[in-house]
Amino acid sequence: MSKAPIAIIGTGIAGLSAAQALHTAGQAVQLFDKSRRCGGRTASKQIESGSFDLGAQYFTARDRRFREALQHWQEEGWAAPWSPNLYLSRAGQLEPSTDEQARWVGTPQMASIARALLGDLPVTFSCRITEAFRGEELWTLVDADGASHGPFSHVIVATPAPQASALLAAAPKLAAVAASVAMEPTWAVALGFATPLPTQVEGCFVQDDALDWLARERSKPGRNGHLDTWVLHATNSWSRQHLDLSKEAVSEQLLGAFAELIDCVVPAPEFTLAHRWLYARPAQPHEWGALADAGLGLYACGDWCLSGRVEGAWLSGQEAARRLLEHL
Repeated sequence: MSKAPIAIIGTGIAGLSAAQALHTAGQAVQLFDKSRRCGGRTASKQIESGSFDLGAQYFTARDRRFREALQHWQEEGWAAPWSPNLYLSRAGQLEPSTDEQARWVGTPQMASIARALLGDLPVTFSCRITEAFRGEELWTLVDADGASHGPFSHVIVATPAPQASALLAAAPKLAAVAASVAMEPTWAVALGFATPLPTQVEGCFVQDDALDWLARERSKPGRNGHLDTWVLHATNSWSRQHLDLSKEAVSEQLLGAFAELIDCVVPAPEFTLAHRWLYARPAQPHEWGALADAGLGLYACGDWCLSGRVEGAWLSGQEAARRLLEHL
C-alpha cells in the first residue's frame, strides 16, 4: 500500500471508476467534491414529488470492459435497460424513431450507480479544491476556504477540463492539454404535470433550434412519483446563445418549444426547474484515455479524455488508475 492515500478530485463516474479500481488493488484513496453529493452529471434531483435525472439521461455500452461492469451493476440492481417509445422530431414532424441502440439507466435513479460505486470510500463533500502542489515527495491540496488537505502520494483530477486545467498547474503540459478542450453547455428543464400527458412519446430526439432531447421519467425502470415529470435538454448552440438567460426565462422558452412539439395538449405544469450544465460534454471526442505525469504522480481523467459519454468517463477512470498502478 502507498505510504499516503491517493487523492481523487471529483466524484463523477470517472473519479469513482478510478477510486474503485485503486481500492480493489489495495490502495487507500480520499475523494473530494465541491458538490453535496456524488455523481457529477449523472446526479439526480430529489424533490417532494419524487426524483428525476436532470443530467445524463441514459448510457450505452460498447466497450467489452464496460459491458462487463454493466453486467455487475445490473446484477446488483444499480442499472436496468430502458426501452422507451422513442421518437424523432424533424421540421415539426413527430415520427417513431428507427434507432434500436440498447440504452441503460441507473435504478431507481441515475445517481444510484455513483452512490453504489462510492460505497464506503472516504469522501469530503462541499469542498472545492483550488490548488494541488507537490513538496519533495508528497502532495497537498488547498480548498477554496484556504484549508490544506494531505499529504497524498498521488493526485487524480477527475473534473471537467476547464476546471482540471488549473488543478494540473504543476504539470504544464497536462494543464495545456486540458485547457485546449472545448466543453459545450446544456440548459436542462424539468416539468411536472399533475395529470399524465396523453401521448405515446417517452423519449424524443429533436432536430430544432432550441430542443435537442426530451424524456418522460416514468418510462424509466424504478421511477416513482405522483407527477408526470419530463426532462428537456436544449441544444448546445441554443444553450451557448442563452447562457446567461434567467432560469425562469429558459423554462418558459423550452416549455413553449415542448408544447409545440408534443402531440397533445400541454397544461400548465405543477412545477418547473431549470439547471445550466456549463460543461455538459466535450465539443469533440479525444483518444487520450487519461492524462498522466508519472514522475510527478499527477493524473487526469474524465469523459472529455474520450467520448464524452458515461462509458467514456468510466473507461477514462480505469485508464488513470491503470497508469498510476503501473508506476507504484
